[in-house]
Amino acid sequence: MTRRFLSYVLAAFFASAPVASAEWQAVEEVRPYSISGKTGAELYESIGERGPKAGVTGRVIAHTTFKLTWTRKYETQGNACVITTNRPKLIITYTLPKPAGDLPAAVKGNWETFVSGVAAHERVHGDTIKDMVREIEAMSIGLTVADDPDCKKIRVELTRRLGEISAKQRQRGRDFDKVEMGDGGNIQQLILKLVNGH
Repeated sequence: MTRRFLSYVLAAFFASAPVASAEWQAVEEVRPYSISGKTGAELYESIGERGPKAGVTGRVIAHTTFKLTWTRKYETQGNACVITTNRPKLIITYTLPKPAGDLPAAVKGNWETFVSGVAAHERVHGDTIKDMVREIEAMSIGLTVADDPDCKKIRVELTRRLGEISAKQRQRGRDFDKVEMGDGGNIQQLILKLVNGH
């Protein structure tokens, strides 16, 4: 008798507990920008002139941006507020260089090695963004704030937690770039091979 009662209670609990939505998929797109040149050095110089702007004055070879929106449902349960639905929509855009014209055969192979290495670097940034969204989803689904019947306090708490997770993701990106772009790092090696033609 007790066992049957307990199974009913558990079934009722799981039926009413907030659950994460089915696995979402990020939309990933590549946005090329046009560069010119027939040698590795000319291509790299063109990247310096036309690459995406970063900060106030600088330009970069490539970069990763994202747009993240959420479908959220806040529900009052008793005197508390609970997030019962939290579905992300994530679009990641990789901006990468693309030569405007055909390249000489000797340069083409070096270029393909270079741009595939840069794309792989940017995809690591994309992965950290996806990790961040999964962390936000896991943290926020079922988030409950007591004594919040108007669901106002929960928004403040959610914003605070989002700030912490976002700061962690940005720091991961900076740490990764520091290694990749430092002396002897992967990006530096790719640039040298492209410019020197080895």
